[in-house]
Amino acid sequence: MRHSLNFGAILIATALAAACTQDAPTAVDASESTLFAKGGNSENTSAWMNQQLAAVRKATARFHQVEVALQEGYTSTVVCVARPGVGAMGVHYNNRPLIPDATYDPLRPEVLVYEPQKNGQFKLVAVEYVIFRAAWEAAGNTGDPMFGDVPFVRAFGPAAHGAADHYELHVWLWKHNPAGMFAQWNPQVSCPSQTAH
Repeated sequence: MRHSLNFGAILIATALAAACTQDAPTAVDASESTLFAKGGNSENTSAWMNQQLAAVRKATARFHQVEVALQEGYTSTVVCVARPGVGAMGVHYNNRPLIPDATYDPLRPEVLVYEPQKNGQFKLVAVEYVIFRAAWEAAGNTGDPMFGDVPFVRAFGPAAHGAADHYELHVWLWKHNPAGMFAQWNPQVSCPSQTAH
């Protein structure tokens, strides 16, 4: 059962967007069982991952229209997150009721990431999964959450930028990322000098 957050929408929206700005993940224990079905360490891993990513694409295709995201409870953080010389993420749209528990549903991401366009429109470029550390550990988990064989990034302490410690994982399903499908930053994404949304 998902529970509502005990702090304001603006705080978590801003903090989660800022938390995405950490430089690199810390070491993780990839030997722990995965939260979502395991990809394993066999030749089936790539096939499994391709199936999961295809399923996520299908489930999130409707969010190419930002109005649909708004209708389904996603709210904009307004700020377009970028880092000069590295790339950008874009504007994060958080679905707060999906965030505070110890699970994630690949077909219902906690966060949608949009790139502002010059014409004022927003283009869906990625999804992001978020799990708060306290809920994760309270559920008896000792390793880090995983998407198949891919560990979530730890956003703990100063790296959480004002939010509670959490794990996060970007998945660049809708815009190619030369840095990798699960990288934090996408050098092909940019933020305009002013974002009107």
